[in-house]
Amino acid sequence: MRILLVNVPHPAIGSRIPDDHLPPLGLLAVGGPLIDDGHEVRLIDGEFGPMSTLAIVREAVAWRPQAVLFGHSGSTSGHPVIAEVAAAFAAGMPGVPIVYGGVHPTYHWREILAAEPHVTAIVRGEGEETARRLMAALATGADIGAIPGIAHRRDGLPRATAAAPVIRDLDAYRVGWELIDHARYSYWGGLRAVVVQFSRGCPHLCNYCGQRGFWTRWRHRDPVLFARELARLHREHGVRVVNFADENPTVSKRAWRTFLDALIAERVDLILVGSTRADDIVRDADILHLYKQAGWQRFLLGMENTDEATLQLIRKGGATRTDREAIRLLRAHGILSMATWVVGFEEETDADHWRGLRQLLSYDPDQIQMLYVTPHRWTPYFRLAAGRRVIQADRRRWDYKHQVLATRHMPAWRVLLWFKLTEFVVQSRPRALFRVLFHPDRGLRHAMRWYTAMGRRVWPHEIWTFLFRDRRLSEGPTVAEFWGAPQDGEEEAMSAHPARRDDAAAA
Repeated sequence: MRILLVNVPHPAIGSRIPDDHLPPLGLLAVGGPLIDDGHEVRLIDGEFGPMSTLAIVREAVAWRPQAVLFGHSGSTSGHPVIAEVAAAFAAGMPGVPIVYGGVHPTYHWREILAAEPHVTAIVRGEGEETARRLMAALATGADIGAIPGIAHRRDGLPRATAAAPVIRDLDAYRVGWELIDHARYSYWGGLRAVVVQFSRGCPHLCNYCGQRGFWTRWRHRDPVLFARELARLHREHGVRVVNFADENPTVSKRAWRTFLDALIAERVDLILVGSTRADDIVRDADILHLYKQAGWQRFLLGMENTDEATLQLIRKGGATRTDREAIRLLRAHGILSMATWVVGFEEETDADHWRGLRQLLSYDPDQIQMLYVTPHRWTPYFRLAAGRRVIQADRRRWDYKHQVLATRHMPAWRVLLWFKLTEFVVQSRPRALFRVLFHPDRGLRHAMRWYTAMGRRVWPHEIWTFLFRDRRLSEGPTVAEFWGAPQDGEEEAMSAHPARRDDAAAA
């Protein structure tokens, strides 16, 4: 079959402001196995430009695909764009099957199939094996209702098949790197870049995160084979920056140490960036020199908040003393720390924001990423937020960078004021500015200056959007009325008694 993969342009600030673009890893991960099955596969990446819906459809029609696959890492906020483009595809190419995958459609399959008749099927959960089976069935005209891991229509009604088995061997499916021109993709200020996954899932119980439910269990690639793949991307395609999509790649110290040793042995000049937990950094104090030697330049530490009561509410499982120690250890080993901080919890007051700002300053992170709390139906946190009022009905704004919920004690403008004040103070304090200007490590100095330049571009965009483009509701529906019933019961990891962290660490 001629199969077209489509990455639509995402409306998020992070996609529109930078000059850099990263490859759509999810679609490439599905594309590799389809190529190996003998299909002719092509990717249209609408992020470049960005492409208009008309331009994407014209390019697709000219290629005459026999099936179209949509997917987007942006999930909920990206869905309205996918819905628009998919509808235009159906009008321009009647009868061509349209398949949709990703986190949002995995859980919202009922609503999508009911409202969007042009969608043929939805891939629920991991897509590599399910997409292979689905494309094979569409090619032969077989009944797709026998394929695990999809949702489709039976007798005109949305129906889901049994869940697909968890992919235990992540090395059994390869990423279709040949689908992209590596010269077009960059990060870190124009350096050729890719997105990769060493692991999937997370063994922790944070109630605002859907990683456990979507991936069902934590697993990792073969550390040596993974290091070899990164080295090949550098040698054959000139890749310099590797952005890890993992929520928590360092769960198993043994596997992570093996990966670090293998990558060091490859002797390639790579810049590694990604996310992990502060307690893993503290645990690995004795091998952080290997992190640096392998190429790590920055870790985003998911701290979420500095208030102990809030951390308990969201079941973060961390502690402020651990967060502070992790930042200290990273700095001692020449690795940048980026602290995430989430605002918009219902009971927050000015005093809470002031206390949080002071604690963040005491952490002394190199960079900060500010986010707004954003509940999704498939997370346990949704039940805690179900009665809160929605102030942002535009689903394209549900991207963690826009206020979507009302807070009890503060109007939206004051939450924004604290949000921007916290960013400004943390990033512009004398100690931070001195590092940006005079850090002895040239690579880290470049990284901090690049991030600062992005911030200068994002700031006016966010403020302008808040003042003149966002349409906030004064008496909006509750979260439950806006989205529907909770779906945390569909989080397989919660009912399947996943392995404890100790078991994962022994993997």
